[in-house]
Amino acid sequence: MKKFFVLSLLIPFALACSCQKRDATAEQQLVQRKADLDAREKALDEREKALTDREKLAAKPSVPTVPRTVPAQPQRSIPPELQGLIADPSQARGDSDREQRIQERLAERQRKIEEIQKMRAARARARPQPTTPATEAASPSPSPTPE
Repeated sequence: MKKFFVLSLLIPFALACSCQKRDATAEQQLVQRKADLDAREKALDEREKALTDREKLAAKPSVPTVPRTVPAQPQRSIPPELQGLIADPSQARGDSDREQRIQERLAERQRKIEEIQKMRAARARARPQPTTPATEAASPSPSPTPE
């Protein structure tokens, strides 16, 4: 009977101990999650503060500064590796020359097209007109089929 009594007390005690171990693990996970959330919240607060500071700076009216005299532009030298990338004002005239050449070529092509069309029209007039079936029927030539 003592064995039965000890065994009946030992089983609930073992169950209670195992539940406490599970609770400790869950508690550790809860603490870890809470620490992560606190870190995220802190980072979010810092971002929010930085954003409000920027908005305040943007909302402040800027004080007009005293106008200063603009010095003459210094002569700038263009590095050789960038020479082809930057438009040269002296080449602007070259662009107008190019446009003029393009226009001349287009006009020449148009003249050639007109000449070709005139030649085709002249050829069409020079060709003999094909005979139509009505003119063949009126011809006195005998038919090839015997009557």
